[in-house]
Amino acid sequence: MGEARTYEASAARVEEIIRRLDAGEASLSETLELVKEGKDLIEHCARELEAVGDALEELRLEDLVARLEREGAGGERTR
Repeated sequence: MGEARTYEASAARVEEIIRRLDAGEASLSETLELVKEGKDLIEHCARELEAVGDALEELRLEDLVARLEREGAGGERTR
């Protein structure tokens, strides 16, 4: 997994891994490799989701600040 993967591609691969493991046809060494890959992908997805959540929170804070500044500017004009 050297190249950058999208969240969607990573999540789809996790689903493939789960199906393969559920089938019970993987050898022990393949199972270990699949589990390791799945863990790495899940961690990648968690980081992506956290980054999106942080970005959304930042946008909400910026919006709140802008609204407060507008209300503050408007309030000063009416005094």
